Amino acid sequence: MAKNTAVFRAASIALTLLVAVVGCDSRSETTGGTGSTPTSGPSAEGGGSGSGKKITVGFAQVGAESAWRTANSKSIQDEAAKRGITLKFSDARQKQEEQIKAVRSFIAQKVDVIVLAPVVTTGFEPVLKEAKAAGIPVILSDRRAAVSDESLYQTFIGSDFIEEGRRAGEWLAKKTNGKAVIAELQGTPGSDPAIERKKGFQEVLDKNAGMKIVMSQTGDFTRAKGKEVMEAFLKSPDGAKINALYAHNDDMALGAIQAIEEAGKKPGTDIIVVSIDGVHDAFQAMVDGKLNCTVECNPLIGPQIFDAVEKVVKGETLPKRTKVEEGVFDQSQAAAELPNRKY
Repeated sequence: MAKNTAVFRAASIALTLLVAVVGCDSRSETTGGTGSTPTSGPSAEGGGSGSGKKITVGFAQVGAESAWRTANSKSIQDEAAKRGITLKFSDARQKQEEQIKAVRSFIAQKVDVIVLAPVVTTGFEPVLKEAKAAGIPVILSDRRAAVSDESLYQTFIGSDFIEEGRRAGEWLAKKTNGKAVIAELQGTPGSDPAIERKKGFQEVLDKNAGMKIVMSQTGDFTRAKGKEVMEAFLKSPDGAKINALYAHNDDMALGAIQAIEEAGKKPGTDIIVVSIDGVHDAFQAMVDGKLNCTVECNPLIGPQIFDAVEKVVKGETLPKRTKVEEGVFDQSQAAAELPNRKY
């Protein structure tokens, strides 16, 4: 009898322990355990959302066609790393189909936010609708996309390209006393900066009858193409008449400067050169007397982009347009400003 009682007590103790273990496991699985060390969120993995979940961002970049673009990508990558945000980066190599493919991949991966720098203005509305249907907010960076419904994106963070073109034109008008025979190197056809930088520049020409564009062609925002097109300009019947060059970005201007020198002319003297971006090499060219003016287009917008990302994740409403502060620099300022150039 004593033996049976001992066995019964042992079985009861074992059963009690089993229930306790099961109960503990069940509570841990459903609540995560109160007072436990967090395994995600800003205190453990960063991300800054305060939601207990690390932020993942998909970024569809245009490419690496210029020094400006390289600096822009680095600013975004560095800022993501600084904030502990997971960044899925895609280089579209200036191909719209690659960007659309990247955005669809980000949607499939269920990222928290998509950042898109559209290679051209049109053609993105269908994929933006897909992102909206999936509940993934989109931020436009550097370039805008033409859409019929502004709810397809949260905000556009970038420069005022029309104002940049206007500033370039105003500087050239002052430099030449409103008399210039101009060759123009346009950016990628259909892209937001190419369209708007031309528009702003033309506004100034419309007010100055003595300024005229006699040749205009795309250099696709690249140094090599800028050189190639300028060579063709200088060999054309109107080539000898050109006394000014307007390039939609510095890289094309720097390529054109090579072509001007190889043609036996002095860039900056025989042909006044004004361009847009404000990259380090453009300031060096001004110091060397080969480029006369660059209108700044600041690529270091990583902090602004991720400020917006964190606000969107928190459910905050953003303005549809966020501008970037920029200036105009000519040869007289180049030497002093050159050491400050970070791109």
